[in-house]
Amino acid sequence: MTTAPLPADTIDQIAQLAPGSAAHGVRHQREKVATATQACEAALFGPELPGSLTQAERLAVAHDIARVSGLPSLVAHYRAALAPLHPTPALQALLDAPDAAIADARLRAVVHFARTLALHPAESDQAALLALPAAGLSVPDTVLLAQLIGFVTYQLRVVAGVRALAALAEAGPAPAPAAAPQPADAAPFVHPANLPAPGEPLRVNGYTSQTLDWKAWLPVLDPAAATQEQNAVLDLSHPKARTSDFYLLLAHQPRVLSERSQAFNAIMYAPGGLARAEREVASTVVSRVNGCVYCASVHAQRFEQLAKRNDVMAQIFTDPDSAGTQPRERAIVQASAALTRSPGTFGAQHLQPLRDAGLSDLEILDALHAAALFAWANRLMLNLGEAVVPAAG
Repeated sequence: MTTAPLPADTIDQIAQLAPGSAAHGVRHQREKVATATQACEAALFGPELPGSLTQAERLAVAHDIARVSGLPSLVAHYRAALAPLHPTPALQALLDAPDAAIADARLRAVVHFARTLALHPAESDQAALLALPAAGLSVPDTVLLAQLIGFVTYQLRVVAGVRALAALAEAGPAPAPAAAPQPADAAPFVHPANLPAPGEPLRVNGYTSQTLDWKAWLPVLDPAAATQEQNAVLDLSHPKARTSDFYLLLAHQPRVLSERSQAFNAIMYAPGGLARAEREVASTVVSRVNGCVYCASVHAQRFEQLAKRNDVMAQIFTDPDSAGTQPRERAIVQASAALTRSPGTFGAQHLQPLRDAGLSDLEILDALHAAALFAWANRLMLNLGEAVVPAAG
């Protein structure tokens, strides 16, 4: 299949990253992330995507998510993309009077789900999800909507993050690495005697590093009935994709799943830059703030495997706002939490502690990408199914 060339980079345009600027140069050190992000947008908003959610409806939902999240520049981007499509009167009313009652039951269900998921992901439960098929959306359409919402929450946080990084770059070059932290700078000490031994799961405040299962709330794909495209995506996604409810559900939209997987791998596994274990710190913080027990368990466990300790994970599970065993770790924690909670007000002031702790601009970008990515991941895990504790034995 021939892939059409991607349009101009949305993130660069909205964040006003001029070629040759320091922030543009740093962002494009992660060219695979930039390319994958743009490919995700093309997959989700292209005119050729099958299903009952029209291109205009998809763009209108993205516009509304950006609006409620406080990113005017992204609002303008989606409104401009929508204008040539001559939106229906119902969509035009949503654009012009977003707080007014929505008469169309299908659009009302879609917008309610999108706003809840965008702002309060832990509150959008099984009943909220099942309201979508009840309003006339097919399972593939419902999966597409969830992916779209997740992507836009990721995209707007990347915009906010790189815009803040550009402002930080204007303030001057990064300083020399910070001195080793003093005991007074550390977060509240967690004595190893009070923690499970490495390899044994943490259990704090309803969060755990135990391996959990996940059960979908919608019918998953039958692998025996998969199309050639679905089979190819399952083969590339994960060694256990054919037995995983998560992948079998997302495979209802194989192109979107494929592009999302490219973005995920480019962010979490890129060589150099921020240490893998520190990317897991950012991922776990976001998952804890959003209330995603499943994602928190996976990435706390991965951190422990990489770092051979679990103290900061216990702190994150207890109180993410004070977590961090030294200033560098704490700066990653606090920036990740701030980007998660308030992308519309995120700025250079949230990144300055990272620079003060000795992180390079590429390391800061990697932390921002990991935090933004889990805005997307959490919303899929929280709202398409639920974490399940495996049966003993």
